[in-house]
Amino acid sequence: MPDYLWVKDTESRFVVANRAIASDSGKAKTSDMIGLTDFDLHAPELAQKFRAIEQGVLRSGQPMIDEEEFVVDASGAGKWFSSTKVPLRNVQNDIFGLVGIAHDITARKQADTLRDGQAQILEMIATSAPLEDVLDCLMRLAESQLTGIFGSVLLLDKDGSHLRHGAAPSLAKAYTSAIDGIAVGPKMGSCGTAAYRREPVIVADIMHDPLWHDHCELAAAYGYRSCWSTPILSHQGAVLGAFAMYSTTVREPTAAETRLIDFTTRIAGIAIERKLAEDRIHFMANHDVLTGLPNRALLEDRLSQAILYAQRYDRWVTVVFIDLDNFKLVNDTLGHNAGDELLKTVAGRIVERVRATDTVVRLGGDEFVVVLFDQPTNVDLISETLQAIRAAIAEPVQLGAHRLRATASIGIASYPKDGTNPDTLLANADAAMYRAKEFGRDNFQFYAPEFNTRAHEKFVLQEDLRNALARSEFTLFYQPQVDLRSGHVFAVEALIRWNHPTRGMLAPTAFIPTAEETSLIVPIGDWVLHEACRQNKAWQDAGLPPMTVCVNVSTRQFREKNLIGRVADALKVSGLEARYLELEVTESLIMQDIDLAVATMNQLQNLGVQISIDDFGTGYSSLSALKTFPVARLKIDKSFINDIAADENDQAVASAVISLGQNLNLRVIAEGVETDDQVAFLRKNNCDEMQGYHFSEPVSAPDIEKMLSGEPMD
Repeated sequence: MPDYLWVKDTESRFVVANRAIASDSGKAKTSDMIGLTDFDLHAPELAQKFRAIEQGVLRSGQPMIDEEEFVVDASGAGKWFSSTKVPLRNVQNDIFGLVGIAHDITARKQADTLRDGQAQILEMIATSAPLEDVLDCLMRLAESQLTGIFGSVLLLDKDGSHLRHGAAPSLAKAYTSAIDGIAVGPKMGSCGTAAYRREPVIVADIMHDPLWHDHCELAAAYGYRSCWSTPILSHQGAVLGAFAMYSTTVREPTAAETRLIDFTTRIAGIAIERKLAEDRIHFMANHDVLTGLPNRALLEDRLSQAILYAQRYDRWVTVVFIDLDNFKLVNDTLGHNAGDELLKTVAGRIVERVRATDTVVRLGGDEFVVVLFDQPTNVDLISETLQAIRAAIAEPVQLGAHRLRATASIGIASYPKDGTNPDTLLANADAAMYRAKEFGRDNFQFYAPEFNTRAHEKFVLQEDLRNALARSEFTLFYQPQVDLRSGHVFAVEALIRWNHPTRGMLAPTAFIPTAEETSLIVPIGDWVLHEACRQNKAWQDAGLPPMTVCVNVSTRQFREKNLIGRVADALKVSGLEARYLELEVTESLIMQDIDLAVATMNQLQNLGVQISIDDFGTGYSSLSALKTFPVARLKIDKSFINDIAADENDQAVASAVISLGQNLNLRVIAEGVETDDQVAFLRKNNCDEMQGYHFSEPVSAPDIEKMLSGEPMD
């Protein structure tokens, strides 16, 4: 029988042994096993392990059933067995030995290892593990399936003519270093030739194969006698590298080894393609597609590093803002293809006129930024570089049948005199560039503070905004929302106003865009939320009928991770029940990331807060997406209401939204309602609610109280 079968006495000496165990133990006859112990056959550690297990069976009388054991046979090959060892009893029921049987499960263990290894490697690829780690794991997996085999992956470099080290965990380090950079060619060993031919190359005897003529002595020095190489190809057929298996014996691969080679090559190709795709995505995210230059995403990082270096070594950093003059004219007269060619030509010329340590960035359109790194504190030397850039841009350009000369307006700001951080330097260089345009274009101007009045005003507004919360300069007005059937006010929308100390009462359009740019919208929005909840609870405590207060949520607020906590806190502090708070989110905000938006809205709904979609009809949401939104109301954007009495297109949109809302069991409110004709149309089309100057403009909290209590307003 093929399984091991044996009987041992109480001293663990073999009494019976079959041919299978005798042969693997290196014995010619089964009788040669009699009287031997495991210490005569195995390494001391393994023999001691077997002895301890068998003595435990003899002492306890309990059998060992189907336990996995690892054995190294007489040839040095490792094997896995499923072993059963049972105590042997005489007629008096005394234990006088044990009988054992062991079934070879090496193939199954290898299959399990291969399957688990495959899963691990695919998981590594899916989670973007480093390519070198994936390939190293892949090589070890391939080697675990074979004996005397060493795996290697070489990667095709960027020039497409050499192979670079990828992974070879078991090859001699000196050997992998020697072949790193081997050329792709017709007689360049197995790997170089496989990549060249784009087909497998099987070399059974390295010492006598002409492909290895120049490298056979190198391989022989480390005992490598055969090498089987396969090109690693992309799904489009492009060569990515080569996978090789080295054997210490002269031979060709078996059928099983060939199957393993095919599997390993495919997985290596997937891993390499994934890494190349990630590299391309990263490059595209940080570089301009047209010119290949770094884009705005990389600019701040490069400029920040340059400033840190300048601080440390008392040097300057110069930011050069370049805008091509009359570029629109080129696009309009010669076409966008000609414009693109001009941009690529200018980009190349700028790069040629600066050092490798400098950075040339395309911001977009016809705007470029150059960061001159490690500059001497000498304006004249900087001017020389700028003159060289300007002259290079102005060299004639042949665009099809047209030969033209481009010029540029250039603005310059230098660290530290014109700014100490990236934003300030870029803004000041931009201001200087506009000054160059004012001087007639085709020149460059250094920054001076007086050129930057507009930026200064914006800065002042930002500072005033930062102080406005602390000084309690914000106030809320409330615009009623009316049920079109009953005429009752059921809700109010909270609308912020800024009582500026010098400019008077400011509408949101005067400061909300700046608040969005500077992230101040988050604390301002938080204040609006708390104040609206507090006021609504105060109205309820004053005896007014309970109603809903609606609060707008900005894009920046909605993306805050702690939005749910902020809303819950506002409700808790004010004591307002969640059902009396409604949050308005715009349709376009939701469509930016539907999955995130729906998850956030579900969490808000779980608090008991109502949600409505503001500006509906402008965000291009699909019906399938709309069905997943946990909202209570749709708000028709006022742009569709303005001309609704006469414009058939607006009528069609409004009636469609009303019908859609009813079909989805949503209430529909129209905003910006100002005329009797608009009201008549909305009632005719069964719209639920309205909001606008037809009923009331936004008013103060005391006026809302008077309105609802029937008192005359001021």
